[in-house]
Amino acid sequence: MRNGSLSGFRGVLAKSPVSFGSVPSKQVLPKTIQKHVDNLWVLGGEIIRDLNETPSLRKARMDRLLSEAVSEDGGPLIHHGDSEEQQRSFDATCRKLHRFLAQPGH
Repeated sequence: MRNGSLSGFRGVLAKSPVSFGSVPSKQVLPKTIQKHVDNLWVLGGEIIRDLNETPSLRKARMDRLLSEAVSEDGGPLIHHGDSEEQQRSFDATCRKLHRFLAQPGH
């Protein structure tokens, strides 16, 4: 992955609270925050998997990869996912991230 892509991803995460702006972070339970963090790790792993399977994506900007990975429907299918519940939780985090990224200025 290009250095610019990695810094772009870090920039997105640095600007976004784990709750993605839906609720003030002091009102979010630590368990909920941890679930979103875990799901973001999974999303990163799925993006890395895509980069390894499709080398031409390595030249793409991180913001493009991220916007293609998440949508109003959720995220990609988790490879080696444990359960439907894990996929539902992951999709909920991806939907929140998609709404956050769709806001002006992000």
